[in-house]
Amino acid sequence: MAPSPEPKAPGLVDPQHPGTVTGYTAQPKDRVELVNRIKDTENALGDLLAELRNREDVDSRMLALGRTNLQQGFMWTVRSVFQPESRL
Repeated sequence: MAPSPEPKAPGLVDPQHPGTVTGYTAQPKDRVELVNRIKDTENALGDLLAELRNREDVDSRMLALGRTNLQQGFMWTVRSVFQPESRL
């Protein structure tokens, strides 16, 4: 089970409350936990990409393209779970 989130700073809103972000609705606990697992994986991969960025034998242009495409892939993966409404 994921650790409890850090307390919010004054003035910040909790994204789990319905209506906080246009197009998003309250999500059941199992979906939130699933998305948190996806985000944990994304962060771990981000750490690996940061290591690769420091290597001289890695093509930085290709790495940047890979990073951008991975960001997009994770975004779509999260959206597949939360299924926000969109008019586009």
